[in-house]
Amino acid sequence: MSTNQMQRAGFSVQRLSRIDRLLERYVDEGKLAGVLGMVCRNGETAYCNAFGHRELETGQPMTEDTIFRIYSMTKPITAVAALMLFEDGRFLLDDPVADYLPEFSDAQVCVGDLDNLVQPQRPPSVKDLFMHTAGLSYGWGQDSPVENLYRQTFGERQQLSLQEFVQSLAALPLLYHPGARWRYSYATDVLGRLVEVVSGKSLDDFFRQEIFTPLAMDDTDFHVHADSVDRFSACYCPPGGFTLGSDTDSDDKPGDNGSAIALHEASRDSRFTRPPAFLSGGGGLVSTLGDYQRFCQMLLNGGALDGNRLLGPKTVELMRANHLPPSLIPIGIGDNVDAGYGFGLGVSVLTDLPATSTPGSVGNYAWGGAASTQFWIDPVENMFGIFMTQFMPAGHYPTAREFRVAAYQALID
Repeated sequence: MSTNQMQRAGFSVQRLSRIDRLLERYVDEGKLAGVLGMVCRNGETAYCNAFGHRELETGQPMTEDTIFRIYSMTKPITAVAALMLFEDGRFLLDDPVADYLPEFSDAQVCVGDLDNLVQPQRPPSVKDLFMHTAGLSYGWGQDSPVENLYRQTFGERQQLSLQEFVQSLAALPLLYHPGARWRYSYATDVLGRLVEVVSGKSLDDFFRQEIFTPLAMDDTDFHVHADSVDRFSACYCPPGGFTLGSDTDSDDKPGDNGSAIALHEASRDSRFTRPPAFLSGGGGLVSTLGDYQRFCQMLLNGGALDGNRLLGPKTVELMRANHLPPSLIPIGIGDNVDAGYGFGLGVSVLTDLPATSTPGSVGNYAWGGAASTQFWIDPVENMFGIFMTQFMPAGHYPTAREFRVAAYQALID
């Protein structure tokens, strides 16, 4: 980035260099194979730099056009797709899910054990799908026998179509009464199926026609195309492995070769190099820094980019508002509490700045992915940041949070 760009965006050139030192340190210490960071403000790219390798085994460097598994950073894209249909009058947020997905008509709630199923106090709504308050889960927990049913039922979910997956999910009991709890879940995958049913298009077709093509997100898809596999990053993990949804089983000790990381998935061995049967609106996309930059800029602009309007400004405002009552804040995944954050329609929302112990603004909205990718958008500062790497599990290192600190400390105007 030029000095003028950084200064026009309101950043200190000298202080932005601290981001370089932060990201470089993680690579030099062997904790991450490679990283990409970007900070944009007032329409200017103030910072963009790459360090390390996208694949250590082949020696390929990390570059700005590297393709990443963005996993749950798919969720805000699915939320935008659904909100486009909401704007088109296809449904209201308070409508019961069963109005569009009748397989949920007989939903029951597990109370204590599987022999004690009761009618929900109210049916799960479309809004519950956006907010992870529908009574669903991911099968990571140990606090309900329904979690075991998830693990037994969805071990081979990638072989299912989205329709088959949602039908299987709807046949399981809810873990809690809709609206009573916030629990990270397959709700966004159900929302993706709702997009299909309401629009009459497959989720990949809707994404491509209504979002990716208008925003020129040319590298974002449910798989990496054959002519782009050489830009696809490998994915890494601790030498001791990890348990999805928890950091407790990961191991910081060096592996047999003395490395602080191990190869989890080589680029060419990945299932993401093949078109999937399961079009996961909750975690199925691959993308690039540049593509996700355009998505974030569209949201920061109030729903439009380069003359293409996907959403109205008031709908984006609704999306990025906290919809959770105080009793359900802060949100948390497993034992990891996201202090200071509530939840909007597909994104976390900063509600209590001091509780986060991190610079930012009330109203920041954000989300991340299982391989440690993350973005945040700050409407107050007209700013967003994107952090890209490929290391599982997310949260093993506080890199993304440190990246936000480094970005905000450089803001001087």
